[in-house]
Amino acid sequence: MRIQLLIGLIIGMGMAAKAQLNPLGATFYQNQYLGNPAMAGLNEGFRLNAGFNQQWSQIPGSPKAQFITVDHRSNKVGLGLSFYADKAGLLKRTRAVATYAYHLPLSADNDQLHFGISLGALSERLTSEDVDGTPLDISVQRFNERPVTLDGDFGMAYTSGRFNIQVAVPNLKNFFATERYNTLNWNTFFTAISYKFMTDSTKRAFVIEPKLSYRGVKGYDDMLDIGVNVTMNSNKIYGTIIYHSTNSISVGMGANFNSFSIFGMHTSGTSALRNYSSGNFEIGLGVLF
Repeated sequence: MRIQLLIGLIIGMGMAAKAQLNPLGATFYQNQYLGNPAMAGLNEGFRLNAGFNQQWSQIPGSPKAQFITVDHRSNKVGLGLSFYADKAGLLKRTRAVATYAYHLPLSADNDQLHFGISLGALSERLTSEDVDGTPLDISVQRFNERPVTLDGDFGMAYTSGRFNIQVAVPNLKNFFATERYNTLNWNTFFTAISYKFMTDSTKRAFVIEPKLSYRGVKGYDDMLDIGVNVTMNSNKIYGTIIYHSTNSISVGMGANFNSFSIFGMHTSGTSALRNYSSGNFEIGLGVLF
């Protein structure tokens, strides 16, 4: 029984690590609040976003994740709520945080400096109903008896009309903790830089935004993401392509209909797992009030 449980834990952590190697696609362009708390309330208005990510391969324990974020800006203050849950193998994680962001204007040309911090709770559990053996095994009970822990993120960003540079330290629980239950598969830092180019000044202009992202995952080489997002027809339609240094590619498309938006993205499997996984599909919805 303990051998089966150990195998289940290894599979779960391995699949969770794969999810960290290829994070949610919306993090890069569509919902930057997912990767950096300083981006909460980046623009005026009340925004609700939700998404779901599922591995194509329908094997038992294949990873899946879902998120819901709400953020709002009033004057210089941005407030947000973020809920994230994922499941891979036997391991199930649930995380909920509240965010405070401050957006400091630097000039009349829309140059701004952004600071953000998130604090909340993280729960990690083994799904005993999926255990292939005796669900009442003491190892499962002891793992699930661990208390919900305090967690959070910190981030900064600088934006102008076209320029965007940001840095974030996610998973503060692991960043400051001296004792960790999981020694792998948690994000250590996130940085990104992008610039928007416009083909002309008309409403039919194409807006081309290349982005370079550099991030760390505990226990793995640092990750590099090179992407470009192209919007057209006054931001009503857009397409995204991102190359990840894990030798995988994300391709997505989306559309904005007044206050409603929808997008879909497919990410190919990493080079190490390509023979076992056909990649992930992600779909997201957004509403601007």
